[in-house]
Amino acid sequence: MIGVGRVRRRPVSSRTVPFPDESVGVTVVSYRPEWPAAFETLAAQIRASLGGYAAAVDHVGSTSVPGLAAKDCIDVQVRVPSIDEDRLVELFDGIGFRGRPEPWNRAEVAGGREYRKLVFAPPVGARTANVHVREHGGGNARFALLFRDYLRSDGDSRRAWGAFKQRLAVSVPNLLDYGQIKSHATEILMAAAERWAADAGWRAS
Repeated sequence: MIGVGRVRRRPVSSRTVPFPDESVGVTVVSYRPEWPAAFETLAAQIRASLGGYAAAVDHVGSTSVPGLAAKDCIDVQVRVPSIDEDRLVELFDGIGFRGRPEPWNRAEVAGGREYRKLVFAPPVGARTANVHVREHGGGNARFALLFRDYLRSDGDSRRAWGAFKQRLAVSVPNLLDYGQIKSHATEILMAAAERWAADAGWRAS
């Protein structure tokens, strides 16, 4: 089992959103029942573009957890056999998705090990989303699935995590600062998630 530890992103500059249609502010809203359908629309686009290259397309992040407060941004995880950057950029470019240029969107650490990844933003004018491309079976892909499944299972943790994010967004509305503070709290959350996984016999599917 991968050891406990947050997915750590590389250091970033104060400009975390390079695209002019993006906002640096943070707003956390109550759960919206339309989020699963928004994910399915995105997933259908991605599956049509990647075809058999995608081993799985997962709804992850806070919008994937019914009842959880979240930013109105759909997180999609695409699991692929390997990070073939040239091929992936070409495939996503074909549906208008933009490769995020920040270096911290190209690698992350989970369980003390670094994993490659790519992140794509949707076309200008499309609904807000982040598409995280990770290797199938990687510890960072497992992290995203465990976060989702634990919070779906544990109502107390789900309510506490949502309330924490709402308070944090009010007091720290800058996206970079919000993310840095939240990453430390995520370590505590995921330690509980690992205990739950061990007790429940959970495995990433």
